[in-house]
Amino acid sequence: MTARIVGIGAYVPETIVTNHDLANIVETSDEWIYSRTGIKERRISVKEETSDLAAEAARRALEHAGIKPAELDLIVLGTSSPDCNYPSGACEVQAKIGAVNAVAFDVSAACAGFIFALNIVQGFFKAGIYQNALIIGAETLSKVTNWEDRSTCVLFGDGAGAAVLKNDDCGVIDMLMGSDGTMGDFLKCKSRTLGNLLTEERPELGFTEMNGQEVFRFAVKRVPESIETLMKRNQMSKEEIKYYVLHQANERIIEAAARRLKEPMEKFPMTISKYGNTSTASIPLLLDDMLKKGMLKQGDKIILSGFGAGMTWGAVLLEWCI
Repeated sequence: MTARIVGIGAYVPETIVTNHDLANIVETSDEWIYSRTGIKERRISVKEETSDLAAEAARRALEHAGIKPAELDLIVLGTSSPDCNYPSGACEVQAKIGAVNAVAFDVSAACAGFIFALNIVQGFFKAGIYQNALIIGAETLSKVTNWEDRSTCVLFGDGAGAAVLKNDDCGVIDMLMGSDGTMGDFLKCKSRTLGNLLTEERPELGFTEMNGQEVFRFAVKRVPESIETLMKRNQMSKEEIKYYVLHQANERIIEAAARRLKEPMEKFPMTISKYGNTSTASIPLLLDDMLKKGMLKQGDKIILSGFGAGMTWGAVLLEWCI
């Protein structure tokens, strides 16, 4: 038995912020941003929190799957921008959608969070513990973005995507995860700093900080490596893979990965131009977009690959069985 995707849903805030809009805030331009990232615009939440976006994506995924919230055994939410330190965002989603019978918890793996959530559910399914699960990637990165830093503020957007999974005989074929904490400083966002009655300092909250060059080097090495590992391990040729569904961090990273894999760009669908980097939400947002365009067919073999702060990475080889 294995994890089978039976429903996909996505939700993004209504407000669109274009590159031209950002040019009115920091010293940048549409040409500068697009030529370096492939991003034209992104969605920014005005009133909705991460759990609100996650809950709506979850409702849509459940509707697509034809499953009621009460049938869920498990909810795993991947996020780097939760509403609270506690309770978890997954528990907030559980309450919002009425999944009264589900165990709920968050996973913090940054942009690889959706892949990690899928790995976790696969483990529970293999152990025979649960039968129906909901995984979500949701972010409101706008609240941890320094809008005065043009090197990072042009990259990120808000959004959520979700998938309903059933323990079935078709779906995930193989998967892998990895972490390297020695690279943690390449991409980070500090939580509340130490400040208490003993330090006599006022606690502060951090913003996203990134060493773009190091993140680029890491991604263009780890993504092809993980994909090739899965194919070799399962004796699968490139010709058998319909699509590579990569985390939408930067168009140049995706192009570099395609070159290393010696695969055409047609096999690397993208939504980064309209959503920007939505971290752990980007892969399910892309799957939803592909599904709506009729790109995914029964029996297609696809590989999902995510990478992000930690540094973390992961990949999933699966057969599309909806």
